[in-house]
Amino acid sequence: MQLIGRTMSPFVRRVAATLNLYGMPFENLPFGTATQGAEIARFNPVGRVPALVTDAGEVITDSAAIIDWLDHQVGPDRALTPLAGPDRFAVTRCLALALGAVEKAVAATYEKDRRPEDKVWPEQVEKLLGQARGGFEALEAGLTGEWLALGRMTQADVTTAIALDAAESFNRPAYAGRLPRLRALRERLNAMPEIGGTRFKG
Repeated sequence: MQLIGRTMSPFVRRVAATLNLYGMPFENLPFGTATQGAEIARFNPVGRVPALVTDAGEVITDSAAIIDWLDHQVGPDRALTPLAGPDRFAVTRCLALALGAVEKAVAATYEKDRRPEDKVWPEQVEKLLGQARGGFEALEAGLTGEWLALGRMTQADVTTAIALDAAESFNRPAYAGRLPRLRALRERLNAMPEIGGTRFKG
């Protein structure tokens, strides 16, 4: 299989970590959206990452769709997101917060760093960062044990750890002194080579 995109993107990275945890070999084609749009468009006409080329040559786009496909490949006993029922809702509820938080963190970075200085709207940057923190703080409040859901490691934990890594890499001061339980979870997961080994080395 081939995974398209750099693991600087938390969406690419969570797919890479899931592939590793499932023991599925893959080749990473680390195309960046800012400079290699034409290469990415060969796999995803929307020009977004990640995309996954399966061994059968099919292309799946969007991290949620890719991970859902991977979950079905490994089956219900190994899937990090349960395939149905209340357990699935418990995990996807956390995933919605983690993905929403990191999407706002990414949007804040685009607003702050990609616009000409005279076109930056500071109030919008702060609003987006506040939304990102709100998502992470809700996850922090819900983390009362070792894991976010089901009493075991799930996709909620993997994605949250990766999302927090990304958000801090974009704007570390925005999260300083916050989220001690999520930070501890993140460190435990990054100690696993399947997850920590996917950190972007650019």
